[in-house]
Amino acid sequence: MNILAFETSCDETSVAIVRDGRELLANEVLSQNDLHALYGGVVPEIASRSHLEAIAPLTAKALSGVPGGIDAVAATAAPGLIGALLVGLNFAKGYAMAKNLPLIPVHHIRGHIAAIYLAEPEIKPPFLAAIVSGGNTQFIEVLDYTDMRVAGGTRDDAAGEAFDKGARLLGLGYPGGAALSRLAEPGDDAKYRFPVADIEGAPFDTSFSGVKTALRNLVHHAKQLYGDDWAESLDLPSVAASYQKAIISALSGKLCAAADALGYDTVVLAGGVAANRRLCTELRSKLGNRIHIPPVFLCGDNAAMIASQAFYEFLKGARAPLSQNAYATFDVAIPLCQS
Repeated sequence: MNILAFETSCDETSVAIVRDGRELLANEVLSQNDLHALYGGVVPEIASRSHLEAIAPLTAKALSGVPGGIDAVAATAAPGLIGALLVGLNFAKGYAMAKNLPLIPVHHIRGHIAAIYLAEPEIKPPFLAAIVSGGNTQFIEVLDYTDMRVAGGTRDDAAGEAFDKGARLLGLGYPGGAALSRLAEPGDDAKYRFPVADIEGAPFDTSFSGVKTALRNLVHHAKQLYGDDWAESLDLPSVAASYQKAIISALSGKLCAAADALGYDTVVLAGGVAANRRLCTELRSKLGNRIHIPPVFLCGDNAAMIASQAFYEFLKGARAPLSQNAYATFDVAIPLCQS
């Protein structure tokens, strides 16, 4: 079964075709990083307009040369920037209607989890998944392909957002996560102390607002004392390394605690922050062969993961009417299809 899928939840336009949930036939991704770098973050209106311009050419490119026809159409319907989501979902509706194909709405977080099915086809539920990205940080029990339960997650900022905002505070621009990680490489991660939150009564929950505030206070104090020369008063590589260490310590500590307490031998890391080498190294050190991480090209937003998850949603009976809406927020454990 070949599924054509669209992903436009934020600032990547992607179109992919996947066979039977496991075999990647095509995956086209167009990043908008250069557009949003001018503003230091994603501008929703610019993102939506860029999706409109890119989605038809990317679809044509994905469809060219793929053997066999298309059996179903899928699109990310939640969560994300509402205007951006509507571009991909409405394009999918049009294609499905024109070709008389079933339409499958997919939850973005479920898609990130499904990336591991493309990377390691032998993996099957049940397992524990950590979705760590710019907009989401959640630990999810994947009981079956479409049966999921949230075990924990952030109480405020996502880990990826903390990386990006930290990079902006240090003058690294957007997108900042990778830049901050590069800056941190030669630094001493014990030179500066940043808080790691521990939430009473919620052992698997995280919080990153405190570490972000601590970095803001450090930079603000340096600016007050040294003005335009503030950066020279700090060991910036060590600041970045210490800040990164605090975020990763929280993520790895909570994830390992959840895996042990809930009894999971298979743990999956997914989402854009899964590309962070320090995080991957620490989890491999702590979890050994229990941890599974998709390759970098499947960690960021892409339509291949949406097509993979759509296959299992289809097997479960998901069929959306053309009135299917998009949602800025939506519980990962609840089916997306309208009743």
